[in-house]
Amino acid sequence: MLHQSDGLFRESVLEVAARYPDVAVDEVLADAMFALVVRQPEKFDVIVTTNLYGDFLSDLTAELAGGLGLGGSINAGDDICVAQAAHGSAPDIMGRNVANPTAMILSVGMLLDWLAVRHGRADLKEAAIRINRAVDQQLAEESGRTRDLGGPLRTDAFANALAERIAQD
Repeated sequence: MLHQSDGLFRESVLEVAARYPDVAVDEVLADAMFALVVRQPEKFDVIVTTNLYGDFLSDLTAELAGGLGLGGSINAGDDICVAQAAHGSAPDIMGRNVANPTAMILSVGMLLDWLAVRHGRADLKEAAIRINRAVDQQLAEESGRTRDLGGPLRTDAFANALAERIAQD
């Protein structure tokens, strides 16, 4: 079964890649990819993969960055883009004010950036930059982090502090 679905995916990727000869394409088997991402994450700019492997890789790379709560993500097409946290939802902690909202906030920043490029909107690009800068500043301070990252903040306090940083930027 995998040779059929992965084979079609591979053929499609190579067909599109042939239209862009200046873009390097390296084929890596999924199991080797996990090892390479752990050992040399800086080696990768873009990873194109199927949904299942992409889900595994996004969770792995978010953990390498500090935790699942940091994995921003978008599903982008030519005309439609959807922002989502890479880790999905967390119904087990719903309503407890303990979730790390960083992944969803970064996802919104990525969505704004995608919209800025598609529509030539400098204001949306600036908003994306401000969100990313504020998140970087917030996470640089241990006192500005959520509990899953060793900080003292609950979800609402983190979001409020981040909103203040964005407004002051």
